[in-house]
Amino acid sequence: MASVKKVKKLNRADAEAIFTRFHEIEPEPKGELDYINAFTLLVAVVLSAQATDVGVNKATKRLFELAPTPAAMVALGVEQITELIKTIGLYRGKAKNVFALSQMLIDKHGGEVPDDRAALEALPGVGRKTANVVLNIYFKQPTIAVDTHLFRVSNRTGLAPGKTPLEVELALAKQVPERFMLHAHHWLILHGRYICKARKPECWRCPISQWCGFEPKSSLPNRA
Repeated sequence: MASVKKVKKLNRADAEAIFTRFHEIEPEPKGELDYINAFTLLVAVVLSAQATDVGVNKATKRLFELAPTPAAMVALGVEQITELIKTIGLYRGKAKNVFALSQMLIDKHGGEVPDDRAALEALPGVGRKTANVVLNIYFKQPTIAVDTHLFRVSNRTGLAPGKTPLEVELALAKQVPERFMLHAHHWLILHGRYICKARKPECWRCPISQWCGFEPKSSLPNRA
């Protein structure tokens, strides 16, 4: 197997070209988690850690019908929350966090989800990535949530190399043109999920291949 060359950081012109192309293909990218309001989005993102969006959506359909608000979630109790989400990985710990964050939202925020990163990160089970997703999707703030897909794409392409998610996030904040910041993390996550895959990146159908520094690029599989 050919060795993979170390990728150099792309310049701003290449970064601009990449996001311009993403915008041309899909001007309004959407996340794939189902939600009703800010609270259910927050819960869905908490549950999505080490789980697929498809799996989370299946579990939350009934959960959100029964508990679309923090008060309703607290009323369900940990045991019923656990039962409803047991198809998701790490469900026991997640159920406790969902119950606890719901109670904290009632006690400290009047049952409303705050639009502030520090306040969100103070909630049980909520880290920087989760807070950034909620701020971006619901509150329309130009934050970038670095998940495994985005981390891989940023490093593999040379767009924003970094050794940690925070390094990648801060590098992207400098690389992404301001007019594309709101949708940047969606474009990158979806690109990593469906094209720039972990084991077998599909370079042969990649819309940003000409600017990507990854080598050697994969070719169209032989389907004979």
